[in-house]
Amino acid sequence: MANGGNIIATGVERASGQPAIKAADPTKSAFFWLSAFFVVYCARPGDFVPGMGYIPLAKITAIFAIWGLFNSLGRTKRTFKDLPQEGKLLAIMVGMLIFGAFFSPVWKGGAVSHSVEFSKIIIAWSLVFLLITTFERLRRIILIQAVSVVVACTAALIKGHNIERLNGALGGIYSNPNDLAFAVVLALPFALAFMVTSKNVIVKVLWLCGMLVMLTTIFMTASRAGFIDLVISGSVTLYFFAIKGKRPYLIVSTVFAVVLIVSTVGGKLYDRFTALQGGTTTEQSALGSYEERKFLMFRAADAIETYPVLGVGVHNFPSFSGIWRDVHMTYLQICAEGGIPVLIIYLMFFRRGFKNLKILRKRTDLNPEITLFVGALTSSLVGFTVGALFAPEAYQYFPYFAVAFTATLVQTIKEQDQDQGTVSAALPPKKRRHFLEVYDHGRTDAVSPAR
Repeated sequence: MANGGNIIATGVERASGQPAIKAADPTKSAFFWLSAFFVVYCARPGDFVPGMGYIPLAKITAIFAIWGLFNSLGRTKRTFKDLPQEGKLLAIMVGMLIFGAFFSPVWKGGAVSHSVEFSKIIIAWSLVFLLITTFERLRRIILIQAVSVVVACTAALIKGHNIERLNGALGGIYSNPNDLAFAVVLALPFALAFMVTSKNVIVKVLWLCGMLVMLTTIFMTASRAGFIDLVISGSVTLYFFAIKGKRPYLIVSTVFAVVLIVSTVGGKLYDRFTALQGGTTTEQSALGSYEERKFLMFRAADAIETYPVLGVGVHNFPSFSGIWRDVHMTYLQICAEGGIPVLIIYLMFFRRGFKNLKILRKRTDLNPEITLFVGALTSSLVGFTVGALFAPEAYQYFPYFAVAFTATLVQTIKEQDQDQGTVSAALPPKKRRHFLEVYDHGRTDAVSPAR
């Protein structure tokens, strides 16, 4: 009854034009620390800010976010019981990886350590779903990710302008050129969404500059996988933004930007694509990379055939391969290291993300901005599924966060629908008054029919 009373009061206040008094949000502090965690994970300030690399910022921000969430339990809109199927699939997958690590035929200690380290994704994923309860919050987190990738790209170009393919210019998830290009492709649709939805010309120009920096970074990495991923993901993005969104100028401007960047910094990428004879140093490197990747795929198939149920253990494939390299295909990577059952759960998890997006795309009553970000999320997930064919990204957080974004957006829309339904149920339609009704001012019910 208390909740119904609050809904009725809110409805009356809105009808009367008076502002409703909002209750204090118990998850405000936890969401702040979640936002800080995204800044640390996505921007990696420790790589380019002196002294910050010695501070475990990711652990600190995550701990405070967890603490804030537990302090607000019982007063939150969502609880752990509300975690969707994809969250449960992720937990099952991580549990299977940890279990299989204890039976690793290669290195049990390393497999256990790496699988436990990766298990943190469950905490991060759950925090995203439980704390992002409005579209405004979702937009803020996606904004942090997009801006952080722009900052990381800028730092990589400045620090690594003399480094071949920006290799090692930054650390962690951006240390490998292919991983850096992969992260950029996943963030580009979000950057375009913010540029399109912004009403400030200066902000639009800043986002345009940021996307040029991101595209330049992809070509500077000379990542063939990153470029193929860019073409596929970019095509999907332009379909949602330019064709369905009726913004044909985006196609023209995108073609112009790509041609400009290719003509200025696309030489290394062109050389790697045309490396057939292995004459120059660049061609020899590219040809050697191709032969190495082909060999690793065969080794991954050997690992799956030999250990089909539990795999060789998380991050143990480089040792199994004999040349200390990851197989450059996410699906083979997760299958070789976790086994076929883990691969099945993995595919089911990401299928849920696409199912969420399908549900959202069927809605015709969504805010245009939400519709635009649904298109951006679709482009980002398509970018991942394509890029996963060419890169070992099984344990990077970005793709898992993208699925979390789809889950929390579906849940947010569902909660809004329920609230609107509850308000309409709590506020019965006004009864039409008979023209002979008279008022008895001495009673609270005040209406009596004329006799």
